[in-house]
Amino acid sequence: MTLRPELLEQLRRRRREIAAGGGADKIGQRQAQGLLSARERLDALFQPGTFQEIGMHVRHNARHFGLDKKDFPADGVVTGTGYVAGELVAAYSQDFTVNAGTLGKAHAQKIVTLMQYALKNGTPIVSMQDSGGARIQEAVDALSGYGGVFYHNVLASGVVPQIALVLGPCAGGAAYSPALNDFIIMTRHNAHMFITGPEVIKAVTGRTTTMAEVGSTEMHATVSGNVHFIAEDDQHAVQIAAALLSYLPSNNTEDPPHRLSDQIVLDSDLAMNALVPASSADPMDVRGIIRRLVDGGELLEVHAGWARNIIVGLARIEGMVVGLVANQPTELAGALDINASDKAARFIRFCNAFNVPLVTLVDVPGFLPGVEQERGGIIRHGAKLLFAYASCTTPKITVILRKAYGGSYLAMCSQELGADFVYAWPNAEIAVMGAQGAVSLLYRKELQEAPDRKAKADELIAQYREEFASPYLSASRGYITDVIEPAETRGVVALSLRKTLRKRELRPAKKHGNVPL
Repeated sequence: MTLRPELLEQLRRRRREIAAGGGADKIGQRQAQGLLSARERLDALFQPGTFQEIGMHVRHNARHFGLDKKDFPADGVVTGTGYVAGELVAAYSQDFTVNAGTLGKAHAQKIVTLMQYALKNGTPIVSMQDSGGARIQEAVDALSGYGGVFYHNVLASGVVPQIALVLGPCAGGAAYSPALNDFIIMTRHNAHMFITGPEVIKAVTGRTTTMAEVGSTEMHATVSGNVHFIAEDDQHAVQIAAALLSYLPSNNTEDPPHRLSDQIVLDSDLAMNALVPASSADPMDVRGIIRRLVDGGELLEVHAGWARNIIVGLARIEGMVVGLVANQPTELAGALDINASDKAARFIRFCNAFNVPLVTLVDVPGFLPGVEQERGGIIRHGAKLLFAYASCTTPKITVILRKAYGGSYLAMCSQELGADFVYAWPNAEIAVMGAQGAVSLLYRKELQEAPDRKAKADELIAQYREEFASPYLSASRGYITDVIEPAETRGVVALSLRKTLRKRELRPAKKHGNVPL
């Protein structure tokens, strides 16, 4: 006896209706805007034929405001699992064609069920945000739904990577789930994200503003620092997510996907020597150093548009995945300010959570001076960077390229903050402060009495650099591992990384440290 044909046809019809979402007209309108449908976004992420949907037939149980007469296919969110470059990933995609992708209790429960699966199986979570926010008709049930999502975002934090793609509206409380993710990718033209939009701001404060000022991708990527990557369209956003996943382990019990070779290339790169300016006062674009240090010159830069005085990103060195942190002297002379401290600290803590080794390139004159910085809490924010490095137990390799002064020297992963190896170039200056400032304080009387004050200052500055800022002084005290030629940097760093990949470091038992938030 075979299964009755009408049952198979009923199943197939239901699947077709659900897969159509809000209907061909709405999907066509979105395609005209250059937007993919919710299901097309998942298809773009996963390897063909590997996606398995979870909760396709879920329906809401709301009865008020006419919802008892409305059917929302898949309740406005498509959830499931599939493979990305051979690795299992859990993902959900909100469907704006279905009641504007609003979140109700059933919608939220589908997301929570997926997150629980990801936690049990140790798989990354990718969320595609495109929603009008809470489903107002469901009142507190919608709020409860958001609470469950936020709670599981926090449970998953540090256990599995979480990547949010903001591909449409993300307003009000809906913005907090992406904010709890490790990375936010946002499309440039079709997305916006805010807690209170221009109309609410106008009503409450009387101030007239625009969406570009409070919720645009450009603003979040360059001013607020909420967004890590700008994507040109949906396809580009998915490509960035896939690139991120290619550097990350599936969960915190695994190592990153290193591509180790039998032999490490230790050849000198003489072109690196040519990148070093004659004077430490001359600007130096650290990107030139990075391109020669990492495999293929490829750095997946994180927060590229925000706090540009420090660069963070993911790369490989001789096949080993690394998180790279580098001062950028072409911006604010590479000084650490509030935003740079926050940017680097969060990235370092992410790398530590997922066993990604850290390589730090140092060229820092100090913390940025200024009334605004002091009143804004540079002490507290700078302490986040100190806390992040000191609490990090992954392999840590530091290279001092040029300046390393005062507290900022310590904050950029000095030996005292737990670096496994610290190397310095022969032109490096490691001191409490820069030679010019030190001389003006230490030799004030001699300078005042000198017939040629400038000549005397130049002489004392050169003497101070030689005696008190030389990398050989720090090497003689055992504060740095070695002084190396710039040309040796890639080979030395690669070999040091390989020798620390098995590193295990135990810390005092505690619930958690108290980050100076």
